[in-house]
Amino acid sequence: MLCTILRETAERLPDKTAFTFGKKNITYRQLDQQANNIASKLLELGLQPQDRVGIYFGNCLDFVAVFFGVVRANGVAVPLNTAYKGEEIKSFIQDSDIKYFFTSQDCFPIIEEIMDVIPSVKHFIVAGGIKSNRIIPLEEMQDQESKPVNLDIKGNESCICLYTSGTTGKAKGILYSNNNALFILDCFNKRFPLRENDHALCVIPLSHGFSLYFNILMPVSQGISTTIHPQFNPNAVLSEITNKKISFLTAVPGMYAAMLSVLDQTSDFDISSLRICVTGGSALPREVYNAYLEKFGIDLTEGSGPSEAPTFMGIPGANKPGSVGKPLDGVTVKVVDNNNQEVPQGEIGELCIKGPNVMQGYHNMPEATAEVIRDGWYHTGDIGRIDEDGYVYLISRKKDMIIVGGLNVFPKEVEDCICNHPKVSEAAVIGIPDTIRGQIPKAFVVLKPGENSDKKEIILYCRKHLANHKCPREVVFVDSLPKNAMGKVDKTKLQ
Repeated sequence: MLCTILRETAERLPDKTAFTFGKKNITYRQLDQQANNIASKLLELGLQPQDRVGIYFGNCLDFVAVFFGVVRANGVAVPLNTAYKGEEIKSFIQDSDIKYFFTSQDCFPIIEEIMDVIPSVKHFIVAGGIKSNRIIPLEEMQDQESKPVNLDIKGNESCICLYTSGTTGKAKGILYSNNNALFILDCFNKRFPLRENDHALCVIPLSHGFSLYFNILMPVSQGISTTIHPQFNPNAVLSEITNKKISFLTAVPGMYAAMLSVLDQTSDFDISSLRICVTGGSALPREVYNAYLEKFGIDLTEGSGPSEAPTFMGIPGANKPGSVGKPLDGVTVKVVDNNNQEVPQGEIGELCIKGPNVMQGYHNMPEATAEVIRDGWYHTGDIGRIDEDGYVYLISRKKDMIIVGGLNVFPKEVEDCICNHPKVSEAAVIGIPDTIRGQIPKAFVVLKPGENSDKKEIILYCRKHLANHKCPREVVFVDSLPKNAMGKVDKTKLQ
C-alpha cells in the first residue's frame, strides 16, 4: 500500500537525506519516524478509517511528513493549494467533510477567519501553533514517541482526494484508491528509472497531483534526495541546479521558458547535470522544446492527461514534439466520435481511457462520476488523435470547442497560430456569442516586452495561416493571462 513506501526506503537507506528545505535536512529514518508519530497521534485523537484530512501548506518538509502520516493512519489526504483562500477553503472542507486539518503558522490566519463556520473539523494541527481547544501544535505530534503503526489497509480504500483546478467549472474532489496510486507510481517509476545518486529539485506546489508523484512518491520510492523550493524563481532554481548538480527536474512549461530567458542572457549557470526533465500542466511551446534540445542537449519529456486518469507520458530519448507521449503500460486509450463509436487511427475525436489509473470517482458526486465513467471507460472531454506509432496528440478541450456557423474551431490551433507571430508571447482563445454565426473566436494576446501591435495585424496574420472561420473576430491585448497554480490558463475568468 501507499503507506509502506516510506518505511521500506527508510529501512533500506535510513541515514540518507530524503529532503532538504533551506538549511534543514531530514533523513529517511527521521521522516519515517515523524510520519509514524503523526499517524499514531491521529489515531489517538479518534481518526476513523477513510476520514478526510486537509493538508494546507506551502512547499516545506512538514507537507511531506504529514502526507505520509495521514495515509499510514488510513486517512484520506486532501492536499489544498495555498493559492486558495478563505471561502474556497471553506467550500473544500465542507464538500469533502474534512475532520482534521493541518496547516502552517503562515497560513493559519486564513483558516482562523473561517474556523467558527466549519464545526466538522475536530482539530486544527498548526506548525508553530499555540495549543487550545481545537488547535494542536504540529511539533507536539511530530516529536512524541510512538510504536510502529501497522494497519490492515485495503487496496480499494481511498488514500488521496485531489481537487481539480476548476478552470472548466466547479472544482471536484477526485478520489484515488491505494491501487490507483500504486499503479500510476509503478508506471512512472518504470518510465523514469532513477539512480540512487540522482538529486531531484521540487519547484511546483506539492499540493498538485503532478508534484505528489514526481516530487514525493517517485523520489521516496526510488530512494533519492530531493531539494524543495518554497516557490519558483528562475535565478534561484538555476543556481540550485548548478550548485547541487540537480539531475531530475519537474516543472511546468512556463517555468522552463522563464529559465531559458535567463540562460539566454548569462553564462553564470551550468545545467549540464540535468538528466531527466519532465513537464506538464499545459502545452509545451515547440520553441522552448527545441531550444533546450539544441542548446543544451536536454530532451524535455512532456506528460499530460486528466487528473482523473493520469495517462500520457513521453519517453525519454524517444519524444515526438507536439505529442504528449504514449499511454502508460497497462492503460488502454481509444478515440471516439459524437456517437461514441471508435474512429480510425489518426482521426480526431474524444479520448477515452480504461485501466487501473482511472479514479474511483468524484467525492459525493455520483451523477458527475457516472457522466464521465461509462462502461469502464473514462471520457476525458479532450479532443485528440493517436498516430501510427501510438503517440497521442491533444488538440483541445471538448468544452472549449467553438462552433462557428456549424464548423468546429479548436482554440489550441488558433492559439498556436497567434503564438507563432514574432511579437506575441502568449495567447488564449475563447468562443463568444454571435447572432449570425452562433459563436466567433475571441483572442486575448500578451505581447513580448517592448513590442506593439493592433487587432488588424493579428487577424491578418491568422488569415494567412488559417481558414477564415477559425480567425479571431475580436482581439484584446492584456498584460498577462489568468492562470492557476500550475500555469494553466483559467478560461472561465476570460469568459
